Amino acid sequence: MCSQPGTPHLLIHPDEVERFDRGGGVATIPYVGKWNSGQAGFTTGQTVFQPGTGLPLHSHNVEESVLILEGAATAEIDGSTYDLDPGDATWVPAGVPHRFLNRGAGIMRIYWVYGGRDVTRTITATGETFEHLSERDRGGALTA
Repeated sequence: MCSQPGTPHLLIHPDEVERFDRGGGVATIPYVGKWNSGQAGFTTGQTVFQPGTGLPLHSHNVEESVLILEGAATAEIDGSTYDLDPGDATWVPAGVPHRFLNRGAGIMRIYWVYGGRDVTRTITATGETFEHLSERDRGGALTA
């Protein structure tokens, strides 16, 4: 723990941050340091997908990098489909529609980094845009 209020946390443990339930067997654990600000900032965390789950096709206002930590993923990015396994990574430019689905029999865990601090998500099907991890951004998981 930090000795002074407002001092950046240099160490973040998963059990010390809020877990965001996206419903349908998908949960996100953000690891976002308070020291991130402006254009030099970033947003990072992990999402765990139960078998047969995923998120709807969406885009962000910033670029996103995803590393598959565990399980088998199908990534849909800008109209193309890719199978990803542990250790595989992908990069999605800002504004490009994408989603990740668990194609395996066990859990799938991804580590993600957004190239910005003020991230929004736009659902492709509806055009609705909202702040990443806001109340509106929770839920929305789907069965693959």
